[in-house]
Amino acid sequence: MLIHSKPDLTVVGGGLAGCEAAWQAATRGLLVHIYEMRPLVSTGAHTSDRLAELVCSNSLGSDLSDRAAGVLKNELRGLNSLLLQCASETSLPAGGALAVDRDAFAQQVTDKLTAHPNVRIIREEVRLIPEAPAIIATGPLTSPALAQQIMALAGQDYLYFYDAIAPIVLYDSIDFATAFRASRYQRGENETGDYINCPMTQDEYERFVNALLSAERIPLKQFELPLEQGVRAGADEFFEGCLPVEVLAKRGRDALAYGPMRPVGLVDPRTGRRPYAVVQLRQDNLAGTLYNLVGFQTNLTFPEQERVLRLIPGLEQARFARYGQMHRNTFIYSPGLLLPTLQFRSRSDLLFAGQIIGVEGYVGNIGTGLLAGWNAARILQGKPPLILSPTMMLGALCHYVTHASAKDFQPMKANFGILPPLEEQQAKRPGKKERGQLYALRSQAALENLLSTE
Repeated sequence: MLIHSKPDLTVVGGGLAGCEAAWQAATRGLLVHIYEMRPLVSTGAHTSDRLAELVCSNSLGSDLSDRAAGVLKNELRGLNSLLLQCASETSLPAGGALAVDRDAFAQQVTDKLTAHPNVRIIREEVRLIPEAPAIIATGPLTSPALAQQIMALAGQDYLYFYDAIAPIVLYDSIDFATAFRASRYQRGENETGDYINCPMTQDEYERFVNALLSAERIPLKQFELPLEQGVRAGADEFFEGCLPVEVLAKRGRDALAYGPMRPVGLVDPRTGRRPYAVVQLRQDNLAGTLYNLVGFQTNLTFPEQERVLRLIPGLEQARFARYGQMHRNTFIYSPGLLLPTLQFRSRSDLLFAGQIIGVEGYVGNIGTGLLAGWNAARILQGKPPLILSPTMMLGALCHYVTHASAKDFQPMKANFGILPPLEEQQAKRPGKKERGQLYALRSQAALENLLSTE
């Protein structure tokens, strides 16, 4: 590693969590160095050298205020998240979700951090855990050398699962004689609908599932193999929230029709009826030339992807800008290693953030980066670190990953199930939408209380 001027804080990893952490610490007066090994060392999944590059999907999830992901976004907006601001400025039509142009988003984050006077971006691989104050936010594809160091520090093996990436097709290769534009229940900014929908009859669905179940999968690459003998492994150890479609199909012939291919809220204009199943495509860039298959993470071989996915009505002549693929995703056993402040239990000036702590979803990664950066600044300025209220979605996420049981600890997305129960003050139990609104109001009150004390 080259010698650089000594920073107040070192952030290892230039992904979503690392970028947000660096920004939050820098805006609070710390001199921050961000170490990002790309492009000198490839991860096997990223394609550019930009910071905050989105790999799996271009969607940051629901932006509706009564949904869990929407509650979390509103908290981060209230906490002045850089990445939520960049996402808003590079957003694409996506119904009730927040989706971004991948390239524009990553470029804007890179430009903002490059221009900050308290931030320096260093393109090197970090192979040792810094001895000075630091945040580790290396994400799911932590380099083997650093991963071994973290494992040695933790005194135990990593847990890990395999994550998968969805394919992207060219817009002009979609057949609109079959495909149609619509958002579920007519939500969205576009009158014609923010999604492209490929409807299936039952026969077409059955033929597709048969082809999917018999298709050949890609053997694991070297960077996807276990870090050392004894680490829990297995080709089917996936995170439940991001299952490859071929794995989901094995669970039952109707699993896809009730999962990523559910047709609810959509009407096929050719028949005037709801289709048996539907594949949705979401805009992936501002130019509108690329669309990704929503929820279609896969690890089929590339020729098999072309064969099987072209069985989807409307995609018979599809041209692929990117094929799906699978990669290893690693995370530490945070309940035994981290405090709710995201500090390492045996070293108060070392914090962890992002997917490596067991938080799943882009916005959760951003949120933990925000808290880690904020707390790093407080610690170095002689202030007590913050423990967020569990009635805030971000507080609940941090509480979950630092308190879950070893038996069933898996990465967790923002969801209402991790929040404390609502106080039942009504004679009639509130419905799903009303409960979401009540959770949102409670979150907002906790956020305002936090901001009033800072």
